[in-house]
Amino acid sequence: MGKARLLIVEDDADISNMLKIYFSSLGYDVDLALRGRDALELTRHVMPHLIILDIMLPDIDGYEVCRNLRTNTRTSHIPVIFLTQKDERSDKLQGLELGADDYVTKPFDIEELRLRVHNAISRAERESLTDPQSGLPTGRLIEEQLRRIIRLKDWAFLDIKINSFEPFKNVYGFIAAGNVLRFTGMLLGEVIDELGNPEDFLGHTGNDNFIVITSEPTADTVVRKLKERFIEKVSTHYNFMDSQQGFLSAPDSTDKVQEYPLMTLSIGLVSPSRFEFSDIREITELAAVERRKDIGVSG
Repeated sequence: MGKARLLIVEDDADISNMLKIYFSSLGYDVDLALRGRDALELTRHVMPHLIILDIMLPDIDGYEVCRNLRTNTRTSHIPVIFLTQKDERSDKLQGLELGADDYVTKPFDIEELRLRVHNAISRAERESLTDPQSGLPTGRLIEEQLRRIIRLKDWAFLDIKINSFEPFKNVYGFIAAGNVLRFTGMLLGEVIDELGNPEDFLGHTGNDNFIVITSEPTADTVVRKLKERFIEKVSTHYNFMDSQQGFLSAPDSTDKVQEYPLMTLSIGLVSPSRFEFSDIREITELAAVERRKDIGVSG
């Protein structure tokens, strides 16, 4: 599993800082939010693998935060563990009815919380709900979205591939490659926040492939902006020499050294106005065909 990211939503600074220190020491990336609205804003920019959510918050309560997460297409898959001083059965039921994955009552055993966090993330990955690198929906959740949109109009499906990703991974290693995947997921979110709408969907089909489902009227603009923004920012993942010369040298399958360009995006776009679809496989297959036609540069 890649390095998982947690979002801890807790207005008690002592508890939130203690949890940050503890889970950081276990290798997690940890973000903190003191208010419910801050937590919702954070999930728009950085997708956590799991949220530890206090119910009693100074602005909106944890129930409202969970309700918002579950009704948003892009965040509905994130596991949520409620952390609260309440221990009445009705409170637990209310949280579980909203779609919370677990419930821990203060004062809590930190080792128990660690196991609950680990198990919730592992379960989401095992059930093909989230990609371990990016934290984005994968597998079954993507299939559910495809089954939803095939009955609708005015949508667009984008098949997105990172070109030259494998040579980069071979030269820079798995950690750097994982950082590129997380960067790409964040970039997709930024562009969709800017140009899309709350019903848009982001997914990670595995390795260097991502998908976006957005509205057809904005799709061409989204494609152009994604390519431009990726080229602008991806160079920071290279060392100075490779970034300046615009390529890296890496052995091919025969161990002959080749020059590979810096990473770009290739994007295939399909929509009901451009193609006819009889089942969801045709959506992904035609999008892959369109993506392979794409030269992977901006403009």
